[in-house]
Amino acid sequence: MEINPDVKADLQKRLRRIEGQVRGIQGMLEENRECRDIVTQIAAVTKAMEQVGFKMLASGLVSCLQDPERSAAEGYPVEEVERLFLKLT
Repeated sequence: MEINPDVKADLQKRLRRIEGQVRGIQGMLEENRECRDIVTQIAAVTKAMEQVGFKMLASGLVSCLQDPERSAAEGYPVEEVERLFLKLT
């Protein structure tokens, strides 16, 4: 599945930010921070990861719809992209 280069760059930026958030959560655990604060950060990371997945699949879906035969030949017919999308929900 082809991902638009601009979308790919944005996804990489988002993943680096998430990576920093996860490191921050590790630090919070080491510092014995409040459970509610840690859970709040975990929820933020979870939401951010969902957004990465949705954005990636949205880009792939656009590619799929523009050239369905090519996408199917690459192993990503529209139905497969739909199945992947449903895994995120």
